[in-house]
Formats: sequence, C-alpha cells, structure tokens
Amino acid sequence: MKKLLFLLCGVLFSTQLFYAQGSPDYTGGLKVKFDEEGKKYLRIISWAQVQATYNTDDSFDANGNENSKLNFNLRRARVLMFSQINKDFLILAHFGLNSLNSSTLSPTGKGEGSQLFFHDVWAQYSIGKDHAVGAGLHYFNGISRLNNQSTLNMMTLDNNRQSWATIGLSDQFARHIGVFAKGKLDRLQYRIAINDAITNGLDGRVPNGITDSNDPNYIGAVYGGKRLLGSADAGKAYAGYFDYHFLDEESNFLPYKVGSYLGGKEVFNIGAGFFLHPNGSVFTDTNGDLKGEDVSLFAIDAFYDAPLGDDGSAITAYATFQSNDYGTDYLYSAYGTGSMVYGHVGYVFSGDKAKTRYQPYASFASNSYDAVDDSRNIFGLGVNAYMSGHNSKLTLEYKNESFGNNDSGSITLQAMIYL
Repeated sequence: MKKLLFLLCGVLFSTQLFYAQGSPDYTGGLKVKFDEEGKKYLRIISWAQVQATYNTDDSFDANGNENSKLNFNLRRARVLMFSQINKDFLILAHFGLNSLNSSTLSPTGKGEGSQLFFHDVWAQYSIGKDHAVGAGLHYFNGISRLNNQSTLNMMTLDNNRQSWATIGLSDQFARHIGVFAKGKLDRLQYRIAINDAITNGLDGRVPNGITDSNDPNYIGAVYGGKRLLGSADAGKAYAGYFDYHFLDEESNFLPYKVGSYLGGKEVFNIGAGFFLHPNGSVFTDTNGDLKGEDVSLFAIDAFYDAPLGDDGSAITAYATFQSNDYGTDYLYSAYGTGSMVYGHVGYVFSGDKAKTRYQPYASFASNSYDAVDDSRNIFGLGVNAYMSGHNSKLTLEYKNESFGNNDSGSITLQAMIYL
C-alpha cells in the first residue's frame, strides 16, 4: 500500500526545463517517478489543436450544394507516453486522431474518421552515451528537418504539407515500420533507418499503358511499387538526415524537431537528408509491361533561432531546397517529380515572458512539377499569441494557394493547449 501511495504521489512536474516550449510556468510535464531520483519514470504528454477556418472562395459539394465558408476542425488530439526504468532502453507510444470535422464525424463515434490510432510505437536501446538503435513504428525520418517536425511547437499554423514528402505514399501518417539508428558525433547529429514500405498507400492508381505524354489520359508513374511488383522488388525504403549544430546543441532524445524556441536557445544548424525507395513507383513501358522506377528524394536546409537581446525579442528562420523524383512525370495530389523551395521567418516582439507574447511570421513554398508547366505556390501570413509559450497559444493565419486555374485563400484561427 505504501508503494502504491508513493507512486500515486509521484505524479508531479519534472524539474528539467524544456526550452522547446518557451513557457514561463511549465517545467516538463506530467511525470510518474518510480524511484526517488526520477531516473525510472513514465512521462505523459497530451495536446489538442482546434481550428475555425473561413474559406474566402465559393466551393460546392458532390451534389452541387454550396459549402459553408466557415468550418470547425479538431486538427489534432494526441497522447504521447514514454518510459525508462533503465537508461539503456526506452519504450514510446503515441496515439490520437487528426482532422475530425463534420464530414468525418460518425453518429456513434465508430466511423474511420473518429478512430484513435497509433502514430508511434517503438523500443530503443542505447549504445554508449551518444548512440542508440531501435525498431517499431517510428518517426526517425530522413530528407529534412520539416519531415521530422514536432506538432507541439510549430511556428506556422501547420507544417509545410509537401515537406512530409512520403506521407501516405510509403508510410502511415509519416511513420514507417522498421529499424533505426540515431546519435551524434561531436556536433554532427544523425538518424538513419531501413523500413518496410506500405503496401496499400494513398496512390491506388494502376498505370493505364499510355506512354505518350501528350495524350490527355496519360498519368505517368504510379507510386505503388510494392502493391504492383511485390515486396521482394519494392518492399524496402531507406532514409537518413544529418545536421551540424554550430551554436547551441539541440536534444535528439526524441525524433521530433522543434519549430521555434522563442529565443530560449541560440541555434544555427545546416542539414541534409535523403529518402530512397527502390522500385517504389511503377510505369508502363512501350511494350505494355510494368516496370519499376526508384523513388529518390534529397534536401538541404538551414535553421536559425536566437534571442535578439535581453528584452525577450527573438527570431526564427528556416529554408530548404528539396529535389523530388517519384518516377517519370509523377503527379498525385500535392506530390510530384520536380523540386521544392520553402522558407519561413518569424519575429517575437520584446516583452515580459510571463505575459502574452506575439510572433508575426510569413512563409512561402513553391513546388515545380515535370508533368505540368504550372508551379504550386503557397503563401502564408500569420501571428502567434503565446499565453504560456507553446503550451497555450492562439494562431491566426491567412494562406493563399495557386496552382493552374485554382487560386484559393483561407483564414484560420487555431487554439492549442499542450500539457
């Protein structure tokens, strides 16, 4: 009974300050200690993001009825837990749901859109002080910092969508099942992984045998190598990301990259990464036979976050260039063979860190595709109001996207609380 009472009373806030959240009154979250020193523990994190979006353009449903311009959305509702009873190994589980709205609600909460699912479940083993290996459903991704972005502390309203470059195509919601290694060599941090690709990804198309790109029915490559060619030829994907830390070193204890430190650290990193999926895509040759094509994505990026004085002001800036080869003339949803440039910059105004702080920001992305002449350009302009760092904040953002004949805009207000 005394042990049980000790465990129940051990549910308290950690003494370690998590600078990533930039909160004046938050010291690490809910932590169940299994010993007096806190070296054996279970940590629990929970967060919710709720949005109201106003679409500036008219839109219609499948029956021709005009859609409401104002819509509400539970963007994310998540719980993450990880535990160590020994410094040499760790287990993590992360579950929740995404984008629950009037179209995905179900009468009794049993529809697909209402279901919780695991985002991450992995086991990890330390190899010395600075290195570890692990396996499971994991988020140790390659390509770029934004492909490893945390959803707890983004500066913009959400991540740049195309930076999650394989989401649903080779993985489950930006997570693969596989093995990974991570660590650091002096100031160089690394993460590499060998994974099983998803069999039934978002791209369920089948090559239609048309090889003339001028034919209006031509579709180019299809990202379905494992489904169409089998796992022996197209089952494995390989990923890696490497970043050098010139100033303050960031933690790599968990894979989730911080979006903005709000001046809590002075960080300047340059990174590079890749994703390779042999025979990940399929096209039809001139004889009508299915042939595999390698998917290869590469990116370089830079991240800077630093205080600008002792008055609480700070800057956050990020830029990346990404080369995307999903196969010959691949174009599906927002993804396509071509290239992408993306950047954002934000400025935290000076002020009392114990009071509400404001951070205006701007972002821009341009995606070019081999299959079409038009580029997809996305511009965002917003402001964050931090009432307790990232733990309690409001974000208002205007976004405009233009691609071909489509030019649409939206205004979104998001409330987020993270415990």
